[in-house]
Amino acid sequence: MVLLCAAWLTACATPRPVAPGEAAWNGRLALRVDNDPPQSFSAGFDLRGSAQTGELQLTSPLGTTLATVIWSPQGAELRQGGQITQRSSLDELTTELGGTALPVGALFEWLQGQAGSASGWQVDLARHAEGRVTAWRTSPPPTAELRIVFEP
Repeated sequence: MVLLCAAWLTACATPRPVAPGEAAWNGRLALRVDNDPPQSFSAGFDLRGSAQTGELQLTSPLGTTLATVIWSPQGAELRQGGQITQRSSLDELTTELGGTALPVGALFEWLQGQAGSASGWQVDLARHAEGRVTAWRTSPPPTAELRIVFEP
C-alpha cells in the first residue's frame, strides 16, 4: 500500500515556480475537434512563458501530469510518461497532441484579453474578466472549439 501511494505521489507533478516577469496562467481547457469521429480532450493546464519560448503542462482532475510540452525557436518537445517526442515546431506537435494545430501565439494574447489573430480562428473575449475564453477554428477543416477557464 505504501509503495502504491509513493508511486501515485511521484506521478503528481507540481509546476515549476514562475520566474520574475514571466507570464503564467493556470486553469482548465477543453478542445473539441470535429473529425470523423469527433475528438475531445479536456485537462487542467499550467501555461508559462511566451509564444516563442514556453511550457504547457496538462494535468488530470487528480493532478497527475498527462503531458508537458516545452518549446523554443529550436523546436518543441512532448514529455508524456516516460516517452519524449520531439518535433521541429510547436504546430506540428500540438497537431499530434490535440488533432489540430493550436494557435499558441494567439493564446498568450487571448489570455491577456487581447484579440490576437490566428489564421482560421475566431475568439470570443466577452467573458475574459470572468476568466473565460472561447475560440473556434473554421478553416482549414476540421472545425474545432477551444474553451478555456482560468484565474484572471
